[in-house]
Amino acid sequence: MVTEGTYPQAFGGVSVWCDQLVRGLPRTDFDVYAISVTGREPDAWELPDSVTVHHVPLWGPAPRQSRRSTVDVADAHRALIRSLLAPPGEAEPAFAAALRRLCELAPAPMPAGDAPVRWLLDAWRDSSLASEVDVRPSILDALTCVDIVGHWLRPLLRPAPVADVCHAVTNGLAALPALAAKWTRGTPLLLTEHGVYLRERYLGLRAADSSWPVKAVLVAFQRLLCTAAYREADLITPGNRYNHRWETRFGALPERIRTVYNGVDPADFPPAGREPAVPTITWAGRVDPIKDLETLIRSFALVREQIPDARLRIFGGTPAGARGYHDRCVALAAELGAADAVTFEGRVANIRDAYAAGHVVVLSSISEGFPYTLIEAMTSGRATVSTDVGGVAEAVADTGFVVPPRDPAAMAERCVTLLRDELLRHRLGAAARDRALQNFTVDQAVDAFDEIYADLAGLAAAPAVAA
Repeated sequence: MVTEGTYPQAFGGVSVWCDQLVRGLPRTDFDVYAISVTGREPDAWELPDSVTVHHVPLWGPAPRQSRRSTVDVADAHRALIRSLLAPPGEAEPAFAAALRRLCELAPAPMPAGDAPVRWLLDAWRDSSLASEVDVRPSILDALTCVDIVGHWLRPLLRPAPVADVCHAVTNGLAALPALAAKWTRGTPLLLTEHGVYLRERYLGLRAADSSWPVKAVLVAFQRLLCTAAYREADLITPGNRYNHRWETRFGALPERIRTVYNGVDPADFPPAGREPAVPTITWAGRVDPIKDLETLIRSFALVREQIPDARLRIFGGTPAGARGYHDRCVALAAELGAADAVTFEGRVANIRDAYAAGHVVVLSSISEGFPYTLIEAMTSGRATVSTDVGGVAEAVADTGFVVPPRDPAAMAERCVTLLRDELLRHRLGAAARDRALQNFTVDQAVDAFDEIYADLAGLAAAPAVAA
């Protein structure tokens, strides 16, 4: 199993999913290759005996060059860099071929010195972008790109995993060890996406404080990497049907895609019970720009204009890199005159308490896969208002309200409707719980992957299957 920035070093929906899977298949041995920043991040999860963690740091000292020909290594890196600025029809096979060559030469870090910078500047000059835009990359731009791409390639600099199945639980960098295992050992590659990795990289780079040439090169790397993984995967198991359009658009074969929905344990989420005395909206998740708490707070300010005693309770931790975003959200609530009614309550010991704390549970994200917070709230029997992203509409169906993302007025209108209409609220909450119990339980998800692992490994159902 290959992860990136999630299990076992961080909390969140993908980590919950990983923990459910490894605990649900106790007779399966999991070697977890955890891609992280330094490789020294502490584990956030207590791991079962069936899990062995291998840390894959992106930063820190560069690994030693192999004894392979430095000319061969340089040629492979030069081909990969040139592919980033090649026309689409040429870029995809050239990138995949260069990546595969680097697997054969591994460990083969980016050559030191100014050669890679020259390769990138030459590739830019020769590309169609040079004539299509007035922006020209600087030497600093090229240095930045070469440095970042060199670190992104680090998961290829270690021996490929040895397993019966290599399961990348996201696309992008986590696909690199899985591709290496497939290309060097013939290991079947299973790719699971919750959100759409490539779309989230687009959103992140769009907001990044980088020059246009840097963004163009880094977007090209992520697009070509995701395309290579989609095409090489033996099976792709998105957490929702929404992902299919992205996966097939970027090279996945439709017959190799099988949707496996996330699930929760119904015993962990009994009916939430009595509602609070004051009209209350709750939100749960990690405080992060992709969750778009700013739209949530703006929406709540509109709700208060109609229901002055309404409250908004925000549950969830703030990752180290999102502290500035947390502070902006707090300042926004004050700016809108809602500071006295909006509380940031941090992580809660039992997440079901967050859903029970309100009349309505809101999801405000601009990108999601098949969010746990939504199906947990549904299983708890709370009515929901959610943004129409990823697999949200698939999850909710007709048991809640779905509104456009980044639309505070639409979100506020639906929240007011539910807060004022007790009968509707309770009817939708009961329907949501019935739908979740029928379709989105953890046993269904774990059983599906037990079967998938055995099929990909070429084994019949057996007491133990190594993944």
